[in-house]
Amino acid sequence: MLRCGDGSLYTGITKDVERRLLSHQSGRGAAYTKTHSPVALVYREKGFTRSQALIREAEIKRYSKPKKEKLINLC
Repeated sequence: MLRCGDGSLYTGITKDVERRLLSHQSGRGAAYTKTHSPVALVYREKGFTRSQALIREAEIKRYSKPKKEKLINLC
């Protein structure tokens, strides 16, 4: 999960977190992060297959912002 410059949160999946983060930071990532930069990595989970990661991503995207913040603070 990334925290954008305006305080919003972006959730996505990738096999290579560092590469994807650099992509977002340089403006080559998702359209959302291009317009809400800069971005910083604030939360990540490991150990999922691609299909499991997609399911988990969808679950987190349904969370309210306070619930996402609580998840971030558990780290």
